[in-house]
Amino acid sequence: MSTESALHEFLTHLEIERGRSLLTLRNYSHYLETYFRAQHVKQVSDISESNIRQFRVWLNRQPGAKAKGQKPTDMKKRTQNYYLIALRSFLKYCVKRGWTQFPVDSIELAKVGDRHIDLITMDELNRILEQPNITTRIGLRDRTILELLFSTGLRISELVSLNSDIDISGPELTIRGKGDKVRLVFLSPEARDWVKRYLMKRADIHTALFIDDRSAKTTDRDARLTPRSIERSIRHYATAAGISKKVTPHVIRHSFATNLLQNGADLRSVQTLLGHSHIGTTQIYTHISDKHLREAYERFHKK
Repeated sequence: MSTESALHEFLTHLEIERGRSLLTLRNYSHYLETYFRAQHVKQVSDISESNIRQFRVWLNRQPGAKAKGQKPTDMKKRTQNYYLIALRSFLKYCVKRGWTQFPVDSIELAKVGDRHIDLITMDELNRILEQPNITTRIGLRDRTILELLFSTGLRISELVSLNSDIDISGPELTIRGKGDKVRLVFLSPEARDWVKRYLMKRADIHTALFIDDRSAKTTDRDARLTPRSIERSIRHYATAAGISKKVTPHVIRHSFATNLLQNGADLRSVQTLLGHSHIGTTQIYTHISDKHLREAYERFHKK
């Protein structure tokens, strides 16, 4: 079996049977084609522990992301692992189809340090919330966006996909998220109220919940706010609030998860609310909550 044919069938399997997104398919295709090209692998039978080891050395010597005004650094271990995860998944599929007997478990991921999570405090969040000028429709829209992000923990892609027929009759909201998976999130009374106020100010017939009011957009697709425009707005409000750290929609999502854990929520519940497929992804937040508990202990448990 040629790697070209095997890759095509694997990607089709991911899309149809596994319900993976087109972005995931593009990423997996890139990771695997990079390996095939770097190691001159033409057939599935050409894949060996030896050329995978050589590929890992090659990856380790590749330049990583380049910060503005700085020299490029080596590719991060976490990024290298993306290639290995894609290769392991591909090989498991090939073994299942009987195209190879490769020992998939022999591919170990590189060890990485604890992931650093950027957070904002509740005081900082409240200062950001106060920045939009809610006497204008744009300011009202932006305040609603901020309230929704913290109330639900939505990914920015999930937020921009919301439509104006959103059901806010109750506290529950059904979201179709990453990997086309459906999950339930919850709206706080404050968030529901801001959505109502914003929709009452809308005088258009666009489908999108959040639209760009600053230009004469005529089509639904053009009118819908983009993730990039929301990121710029949040940075603007954070700066206006006197916050020097980088604040993004994902930072607010991190703060949503951390706030739940610090107030007694269990990890499985947070995993479900965030839409994480694996509990390991959610466990990055336990380091933050553990630190919070330790600080509380040291502050209050004294002789």
